[in-house]
Amino acid sequence: MRRRALLASPLLAAPLAGGTVPSASAQPAPRLATEEFMVPAGDPGIELFVRNKRPEGDAAPARPDRTVLFVHGATYPAHTAFDLPLGGLSWMDYIASRGFDVWCMDIRGYGRSTRPPEMARPPSENPPLVRGETALSDIAAVAAFIRGRRGLPRIVHMGWSWGTALMGRFAAENPTLVERLVLYAPLWIRQTPSLVQPGPGGLGAYRTVTQAQARERWLSGVPEEKKAALIPAGWFEHWAGVTWATDPEGLRRNPPVLRAPNGVLQDSQEFWSAGRPWYDPSRITAPTLLVLGEWDRDTPLSMASTLFPLLTAAPAKRLVVLGEGTHTMLMERNRAALFQAVQVFLEEQIGT
Repeated sequence: MRRRALLASPLLAAPLAGGTVPSASAQPAPRLATEEFMVPAGDPGIELFVRNKRPEGDAAPARPDRTVLFVHGATYPAHTAFDLPLGGLSWMDYIASRGFDVWCMDIRGYGRSTRPPEMARPPSENPPLVRGETALSDIAAVAAFIRGRRGLPRIVHMGWSWGTALMGRFAAENPTLVERLVLYAPLWIRQTPSLVQPGPGGLGAYRTVTQAQARERWLSGVPEEKKAALIPAGWFEHWAGVTWATDPEGLRRNPPVLRAPNGVLQDSQEFWSAGRPWYDPSRITAPTLLVLGEWDRDTPLSMASTLFPLLTAAPAKRLVVLGEGTHTMLMERNRAALFQAVQVFLEEQIGT
């Protein structure tokens, strides 16, 4: 395991675009300690990029309900969205400033984690990379690293899009390891075509995505008259710049592309698009939040409303739909509503 430690004092007093920060954040902003790690995966030669933020100098004992691991979706890494300082503040900053020990990870093939060697070859030469079971093993490795480092029996698991399927299955199969579960833009049985396509070469090892394609997908389903104001000026360009920079090989192409493993698309064809569940929600025994934006076309409301009643063993559950937000609401004008909805769930007392 390799690590790098940083110290940061983010502009936590700055307002969130499109909303206000809860009153507690009006207190003096704590300095945040940041550490970065390369955690060995279960397979030789694979390392997983992990970032941690927490209040600097916090001597309080670690708590399961205050330790959060976030994992990304099918195309983009976690750290360039979850910890992107837009308007001086990232979502990771926001949660950490409330006294939480917050972690994010990139699954192999994404972001700063090791890319399988097959990604250096033409995609047609190999089958889809990083199927769900492989991603689950990466999550298990990082979660075990966090629990061991903090001396905790369990932590909060939080996923976005494909990450919700991964975290949902992890919670179903490892109930003693999950304190609470947050599913942001939850993925379930698909009733509409997926916006994520394998590319012109078919379902090879990986696909390539241009920034223009990313923006088109992002704005899918947004009313025409709302598109111009949805993403504050410069935010998309900032996110795209740091995200595409994680793939130097793709960045050299014209136009620049981001390579993303196709294992998730193979799983989608065999499960979600085929009407087959990938995990059993009735086995989840942690309090669970489902949250999404009303304009989400990647994981529309029909998925969340179908999944919600299946969470029969969750001691508490909540489904929240937020107005004027898409699948990528965490980087939009109304992101304050998302941050606050998740924070309320993380901080409230839930009886057992």
